[in-house]
Amino acid sequence: MEKVQQLQQAGYGKGNVIALEKGKIPPQAVDLEEVVLGAMMIDKKGVDEIIDILNPDVFYREAHQYIFESIYKLFENSEPIDLLTVSSQLKKDGRLELAGGDYYLIQLTQKVASSAHIEFHARIILQKYIQRSLIKISNEIIEESYDETTDVFDLLDMAESKLYEVTQGNIKRSTETAQSLVIQAKKKIQEISNKEGLSGIPSGFDKLDKLTSGWQPSDLIIVAARPGMGKTALTLSMARNMAVGQNIPVAFFSLEMSSVQLITRLISSETGLSSEKLRTGKLEKHEWEQLNVKVKDLEKAPLFIDDTPSLSIFDLRAKARRLSSQHGIRMIVIDYLQLMTAGGTGKNGNREQEISTISRNLKALAKELNVPVIALSQLSRAVETRGGSKRPLLSDLRESGAIEQDADIVSFIYRPEYYKIDEWDDEERSPTQGQGEFIVAKHRNGGLENIRLKFIGHLGKFDNLDDFSTPFEFHSKMNDEKEEDPFSTSHLPSADEAFGGSTNDSDNDDEVPF
Repeated sequence: MEKVQQLQQAGYGKGNVIALEKGKIPPQAVDLEEVVLGAMMIDKKGVDEIIDILNPDVFYREAHQYIFESIYKLFENSEPIDLLTVSSQLKKDGRLELAGGDYYLIQLTQKVASSAHIEFHARIILQKYIQRSLIKISNEIIEESYDETTDVFDLLDMAESKLYEVTQGNIKRSTETAQSLVIQAKKKIQEISNKEGLSGIPSGFDKLDKLTSGWQPSDLIIVAARPGMGKTALTLSMARNMAVGQNIPVAFFSLEMSSVQLITRLISSETGLSSEKLRTGKLEKHEWEQLNVKVKDLEKAPLFIDDTPSLSIFDLRAKARRLSSQHGIRMIVIDYLQLMTAGGTGKNGNREQEISTISRNLKALAKELNVPVIALSQLSRAVETRGGSKRPLLSDLRESGAIEQDADIVSFIYRPEYYKIDEWDDEERSPTQGQGEFIVAKHRNGGLENIRLKFIGHLGKFDNLDDFSTPFEFHSKMNDEKEEDPFSTSHLPSADEAFGGSTNDSDNDDEVPF
């Protein structure tokens, strides 16, 4: 401060004086970087402990980045790691002089006696890197915020996305080598071979899980159907199988029904009490006891329901990131796609462009969080005008072909009973009562199949059909267990009546709870 006053007295104004006491150096721990690299070159145990914690970018000094890259290459090739092999690898890469030469490598090994506390030191280096990353991201946000041409919603999405990457500790590299990807793929294949059961998230439907090996991380799955077919019932059944049956955290975004309505459906499914009784509250004493006992597992289930109406893709991504960070969700369900908005990113385009934007962003979200995303979708009226079985086709996807393009799996729900069709239009000629078909029409990484499921209308749920050996046994059981099923062929046309919805397929297809 005294020096500044002397300069001012000498004739320098405030604009000419640099306040050095306020100068800032980026967060760093160069001394710990030296200790960690030295320990890695003298003790293989140190390499094993931190090789998956650090990457070259976390080192502040460029020379240290080169040295760590050489150590990593030696580790990938299962070669010995010491002073001589690291020096040789740096020579091979043409970076020995950039890394400080052999003399600097020797100095590093002399700074440490063992790899004790190496993980603790590595964590500090990583923390300093995260601090530098936050400074960089903050500067970018500030710069973009001053740009009047920047869309504020895009800016918010960019800011949250980059901060999420830092929170997860996985600042993304733009490219990866074929060698590193092959190693990752082989490791994943090895893990799958050693793992019993499915490689993905089980849906709880045996034949479907056999076809897909479970819902795979980063996949976008479209489940489409006409109103009243049971889209919500099917995905709620899946969510129940995952959260209650497997203790897998699931996020369910309902843009149509309230969270209380959804949980009431799950209570009906879990307790075996009809939705009509739950809606009216007319329960017998033993049914109240049944309700209190059987909902205990549902109460403890890691199921998170968000019923925000007209949810934008920006809000969805923000909420999903927070749920992933806080609760480790492994599955996301959206009911349904056509009720979403594109927010600031698509408000100037037509509806088809907006749906394309939403679809594209859902796939990006699945990849970013590395979880399967199931999005429900409406079908066009072309299904109703078609003769025959009225089975949906890919061309029936409503409003945008981009849905078909972006999705890894496109599936349909078809219940002949809805159209008062008494028998399946195949060689089996079995009755359709209480049955539905899950049609896998597109499967990017597997085969296609039409899978029969049991549909229990008064409980609003789907289940495996394999519980019964013959169609006759199945229908006998269905007739014994149902309580004035509002979905029987004598009452049709749709599943909505069981939950207080409209039975008419009005011009507004979106007013149907399924």
